[in-house]
Amino acid sequence: MALDLVPAWPAVGSLAGGAGALVLAWAIREHRGRPGVDWFLGVFAAQATWCFAYGTGLLVADPALRALLETATWLGIIWTGVTFLGFALEYTGRSDVVRSRLFATIVGFGLLSTALLVTNSLHGAFWTDFGPDPAFGVETVSYALGPWAYLTVAAETVLVASAVFLLVDTLLSYGPLYRRESAAVALSPIPPGFALVAWALSLGPVPQLQLAPIMFVPHVLLDAYAFNRAEMFERNPTTSRAAERTAIDDLRDPIVALGLDHRVVRLNPAAEAVLGVGAETARDRPLADFLDLPVGVDEGETRASDGDAGPDESVSRETVEIDVADAARPRTYAVSVSRLTDPNGTHVGYTLVLSDVTERERRRQQLEVLNRILRHNLRNDAGVVHGYGEILRDRLDDPEFVQMADAVERRAGALAALGEKAGTVERLLTDREPAATDVRELLDSVVADARERDGDATIELAIGGEPTTADAETTATEPTTADGGAATAADEGTTDGARDADAWVTRVRADALRAVVENTVENALDHHDGEGTERDDGGAWVRAALRLEGDRDGGDGSDESDSGRDARFVLTVADDGPGIPEHEVEAVESGRETALEHGSGLGLWVVAWGAAAVGADVTYAERAPRGTRVTVSIPVVAAE
Repeated sequence: MALDLVPAWPAVGSLAGGAGALVLAWAIREHRGRPGVDWFLGVFAAQATWCFAYGTGLLVADPALRALLETATWLGIIWTGVTFLGFALEYTGRSDVVRSRLFATIVGFGLLSTALLVTNSLHGAFWTDFGPDPAFGVETVSYALGPWAYLTVAAETVLVASAVFLLVDTLLSYGPLYRRESAAVALSPIPPGFALVAWALSLGPVPQLQLAPIMFVPHVLLDAYAFNRAEMFERNPTTSRAAERTAIDDLRDPIVALGLDHRVVRLNPAAEAVLGVGAETARDRPLADFLDLPVGVDEGETRASDGDAGPDESVSRETVEIDVADAARPRTYAVSVSRLTDPNGTHVGYTLVLSDVTERERRRQQLEVLNRILRHNLRNDAGVVHGYGEILRDRLDDPEFVQMADAVERRAGALAALGEKAGTVERLLTDREPAATDVRELLDSVVADARERDGDATIELAIGGEPTTADAETTATEPTTADGGAATAADEGTTDGARDADAWVTRVRADALRAVVENTVENALDHHDGEGTERDDGGAWVRAALRLEGDRDGGDGSDESDSGRDARFVLTVADDGPGIPEHEVEAVESGRETALEHGSGLGLWVVAWGAAAVGADVTYAERAPRGTRVTVSIPVVAAE
């Protein structure tokens, strides 16, 4: 046999396994302090004790010394499983378990086993009938295993199997990031583990020979691969698990995880503070014991099943007022309920996120009250001033006084309009659902209202290249461009599809889009100075043109999901007024209203906020030879 060529090969193999363990321990000593390293050093120490004691014992014939070395062998067996489980727990980011009572019990079992091992001669808990039984030219021994020896082998097998499970779980959970390291370390205990169990059960042709120490040679080779080639301790799963915990535990927003039966599974520290209950106390108790939600979580399940919410979307959002133990007054939280799914997409529970919106709600209420008071006072007081202005203008004879009364009347009208715009702002701040909106009809309506309100102004309208005008003396037969030239069908983006009734429909907030269009047209009229260039008398002139850019049918129409993704309705409103002061445009675009950047009205802000509500883009440009061109790019969203 090939083994006969190596004298005392069982001893040589055992000593080689111990030497390999010491080499790896020396190699990883510089990584001490990193997750799992100290425990891994303990594993190698236990393995080296096991291998060296057994290998040396195979070369010793003295009965007393042989019994002492057998005791050291069992000492290595006892602590290999304990240290390997400690390594697996800390390496995979479960160091909290290492500090738990459960792990303390495991260590206690190791200490008790050590005490029984040392005093075995008094009670025989580990073995009896110890005697020499040579094989393969080495001093093997035979003895009857005691009950605690079997318990120790069983316990160590369970501990090693648990550690392997944790490492395999890491391999599966974190994908390729730690695959090589975890796979190598998870496989390494299998050869010596099977050999130990086989020896304890007296399996094999030479039952007195323990092959486990020899099987530590492949074990050490796998560990060496994990450390040297795969950089085992340069990166480890602790980082990922810590990131997962941090993502929940370190968030300021309270987060509650619920099972399908609405019982609490987990609370983060913020949720413990808000609900006034510890995580251990709350676990497995109904959420209703701590929080009365205004909406049931099952409502979100119904919505999701109807296709209104995906598995990762928030299924409901409500606000609830909660009495917080460390707060002077109740605080308001916006509660978002989401479906919780496993990696296979199976619905396994719910996640509740409570966002503190107390200050936001307080400011909203304050603004709402101030807005309504402001609008009420402006409407009433401006109406009084406007009425007295009219009376004064009609009764005064002095032209200078008439002019002053007329100015009072106009300013009162401007204040009343400001109050109306404030009401528009309040509506824009309210969340509303988008709806199918015909942009062409909306523009027609806005222009008709403007013509009725300001009958002296010329307001041209071109939709897809088809012009109309409200000038009482002139009917335009050809629309003019923003620069005063003739507009062709190509300029206006005329297409056959643009003439269809549904070609001008998009799904947006109709109230917000109307606010944008109304204020864009009104600003052009209200700020006209009567010195325009488009009319001979210099009167107010505005041109609104609407066209479709891009293909709302999604190119070749092969994929309906892409329909209209790049299409936009482009509204251009041009005037020949004095232009918008640059500082006012800068104030709106920067989002700040300061003493040095003070807008003269709410019109530009209403346009900006309304555009944001519908996802539109607004640009301002000077128009030659005079005036402003405002371009509003409106997204085309499928109506169904």
